[in-house]
Amino acid sequence: QVQLVESGGGLVQSGGSLRLSCAASGSIFNIYAMAWYRQDPGKQRELVALVTSGGSTNHVDSVKGRFTISRDNAKNTVYLQMNSLKPEDTAVYYCNAQIATSVWRGPTDYWGQGTQVTVSS
Repeated sequence: QVQLVESGGGLVQSGGSLRLSCAASGSIFNIYAMAWYRQDPGKQRELVALVTSGGSTNHVDSVKGRFTISRDNAKNTVYLQMNSLKPEDTAVYYCNAQIATSVWRGPTDYWGQGTQVTVSS
């Protein structure tokens, strides 16, 4: 049983900053890629940023230069540092991780519970 627990969401003003955290726990053999998605009501879920097991990162164009994804493998945790926040960043943010629980099988997708980020004008 693997669990991803998110924290760090909240209400901020435009131009403000926020850092999201997502910690994985349980029977973990290895964590491959970790990512952050977001979804606002009435809109499709969007991949915001991804970090591979090797540390390579990708960010969607709309957040490049403002958001930074990182991971701490010793803590099984992925972070999303969000700076210069805009109202259009308002969404529920979900962390995602590809996790193998055994050497015998490949990774399975796991999701966090979601954390609300609201950016006021």
